[in-house]
Amino acid sequence: MHSNNDLQERSYPLTAHESSFDDKIKRIFPIESLLKDPSMYNVFNGRNLPSFIKDWLIKYFSQYDDFDRNGLIEFLDKRIPQKGTNLRQMLLNSREPIQILSRLIIETDLRNGKMGFSIPDLGIGIKEGVVSRALAQSRINQLHEGEVWGIILLTYIPPFGSEKGYVELSDFKPFQPYTIDVDAFNRSRAEFSTTEWIDLIIRSMEFNPDYIDATSQKHFTLSKKLLLISRLLVFVEPNLNLIELAPKGTGKSYAFSNLSKFGWTVSGGKVTRAGLFYNIASKTPGVIHNYDFLALDEIETLKFAQEEELLGAFKNYLENGRIVIDKYKGVSDCGLMLLGNIKLDKSMKPKNRDYFLNLPSFFHASALIDRIHGFIEGWHLYRFNEDLKVKGYALNSEYFSEILHILRTSSYHSAIIDQCLELPNSADTRDTKAVKKICTAYLKLLYPHAKEVSDIPHNEFVSFVFEPSMAKRSIIRQQLSEIDQEYSPLMPDIRCKQW
Repeated sequence: MHSNNDLQERSYPLTAHESSFDDKIKRIFPIESLLKDPSMYNVFNGRNLPSFIKDWLIKYFSQYDDFDRNGLIEFLDKRIPQKGTNLRQMLLNSREPIQILSRLIIETDLRNGKMGFSIPDLGIGIKEGVVSRALAQSRINQLHEGEVWGIILLTYIPPFGSEKGYVELSDFKPFQPYTIDVDAFNRSRAEFSTTEWIDLIIRSMEFNPDYIDATSQKHFTLSKKLLLISRLLVFVEPNLNLIELAPKGTGKSYAFSNLSKFGWTVSGGKVTRAGLFYNIASKTPGVIHNYDFLALDEIETLKFAQEEELLGAFKNYLENGRIVIDKYKGVSDCGLMLLGNIKLDKSMKPKNRDYFLNLPSFFHASALIDRIHGFIEGWHLYRFNEDLKVKGYALNSEYFSEILHILRTSSYHSAIIDQCLELPNSADTRDTKAVKKICTAYLKLLYPHAKEVSDIPHNEFVSFVFEPSMAKRSIIRQQLSEIDQEYSPLMPDIRCKQW
């Protein structure tokens, strides 16, 4: 398998007759792209694998565009047990270690002085899995708290004396098949027009940018494409907080559960301060410390333990990324993505002016809503169907997610935004902060190669970055005015400078 090190001296010779967008993607991203053919992905039926794993396997077994279906099936059967496989029994009866590709949930147990793990998909509980001390010390930066993917070696250690039996993780190779050269990625971006680049992002999200709505016969409009890729904003911008409400079936959960190993999704159930922020009893940080973004899915069904304490922790964290609980003080750059359903009328518009009306009381606090930077109107997007599935070349999800992760640390883009926007002195700081952060995230997605203001066409900046960002914050302000009369629905007069 090649890595990006092979591409550092890459050049992009012009072709006289580039026959298709697929050809252009293959030419400019020869290693990082792959054919997204739905028929090829049927081999994964019965296995709950995220896209970044599926894509890597498809790529690995598609050398020279010749897909080795049988080889992939053999690998899956040998190294990726299906859900329901009795791994516990296999470990109990095996005299040799068992090697598989899997996800682990890592937890540090300070009281007992060990690092534990669980494999929820295969029935290994947190009290049964122990990371060997030597491995924990040698992989300290890779075996972080929370979810990790990798090739793992498991050995059953039987009971001895007063010690209970357990499963030992004795080897771990992190799932990180690419060495990322972000400069090569930026040079590649310069080879695409902005509309082409948007289509490539849409494809890499596993949607079809050439979709035509069967009912209206309308093409996938540019405004809808920009709305769709706004789901990726929290992937690239630290401490960005967004909410999307949409009808069921619009694919709003898919990106957050499948495209990146750097995010964590909570779907329904009970949310606790200990699980998210800090556990006082065990003295362990919560999941918000370990990921680029936290997606709370199906928020209308969430239950909140000790709601007032949790609300206080949320408001403090969303304001400045700081966590203060009891004697613990911490910081995190994890963004928040709230995902929920909304009821629409016959014209496919929200039934209520108050979009938060049917959400739990937790989300009715104006002080919390004000700290959410922007709102995504997911009801404008298409309901997911077979024709909306990508068919063609796109960026490998593993590579794409690594790039998005690296872009979080870019300092160029926020500096450019500071130069582009004119902020009135009387503007509410939360409004200006929100617009700047959303603009920065759009800039990272659409113009990752930009180092100066002059690298971005002014008309494109206005249409693709500034106006969508203002619109997303404007909805938050309108909703604040619906639930609290102290808030004005009007946005400050933030303007885009000329260059």
